[in-house]
Amino acid sequence: MHQAVLLKETVDLLGIREDGVYVDGTLGSGGHAEAVLEQLGPTGMLYGIDRDREALSRSGQRLSRFGNRFCGVHGNYADMKELLGEIGVATIDGLILDFGVSSEQLDTADRGFSFMQDGPLDMRMDQRQALTAAVVVNTYSEADLAAIFWCLGEERDSRRIAKRIVEQRELEPFATTGALAALISAAKGGRRGRRQHPATKAFQALRMTVNHELESIEKGLSDGLQLLKPGGRMAVISFHSLEDRCVKHFFREHEGRWESLAAGGERWNGALPAVRRITRKAQKPSAAECRENPRARSAILRVSERLEGPDKGRKGGHDEVTSQTQS
Repeated sequence: MHQAVLLKETVDLLGIREDGVYVDGTLGSGGHAEAVLEQLGPTGMLYGIDRDREALSRSGQRLSRFGNRFCGVHGNYADMKELLGEIGVATIDGLILDFGVSSEQLDTADRGFSFMQDGPLDMRMDQRQALTAAVVVNTYSEADLAAIFWCLGEERDSRRIAKRIVEQRELEPFATTGALAALISAAKGGRRGRRQHPATKAFQALRMTVNHELESIEKGLSDGLQLLKPGGRMAVISFHSLEDRCVKHFFREHEGRWESLAAGGERWNGALPAVRRITRKAQKPSAAECRENPRARSAILRVSERLEGPDKGRKGGHDEVTSQTQS
């Protein structure tokens, strides 16, 4: 079973209230959700959202002992405002977002997420959608493929890989993860002592493209913050620099800053709703956790709390509040 990363740190920093309403927007196998539910009282509630019906089924069985204090919801966490609104939830006390791919998805060859096992080029988290990795690899232009590998995978050999893919697919379309991984490895000159498999970054980029992951992160952070009550907290776990940059930028914008006015007084300049960062520095897994669960080694946790207003906790009044952006 998938091991939830930074489990204790995440739940501790959320500051669970026994009667609170919480959302795990990336439910997976339910590890974080279970830890939250264990701290909730009889009137507490947790909603778990996931795009993967198989994950919802697994977690539903795991969390069945909590009865009607748990509710599973099928959908994308980016749509949480609409999904929760449909079942009458307008505000929440806390939110967890974990952007990692579950071990069950990675280890199931038929899902096509991993180059470690040969399987169909799929990579869909929600199997209702039409776009698959095979569609991307076999139909996108060479320029678009190179841009995907560079922008989403930070792959230095993006152009060379894209060129080789287009040349090869003219002879025979790509159908399996093994065939694609072999071509990428050859295009990069083989493993040659690398710790990381040569296809790692390109596969990451394809998965992010298929599942529109960056777009989901941006909307999910915004919707999640709007759902939070003042004093509610959002815990976000990222696994690579692109995701973490999105989270840092979002929290920084909403943390805002006070600016002095030439005529006197101050103005708060930032996005609304305002937040304060609970984690001033990113929280990372301990060495012990990384030994026990090597897939945790790149995890980064950041937590912020929604404020009543931008002047929360400051003494005295302020002349003006200006919001550059409204989430």
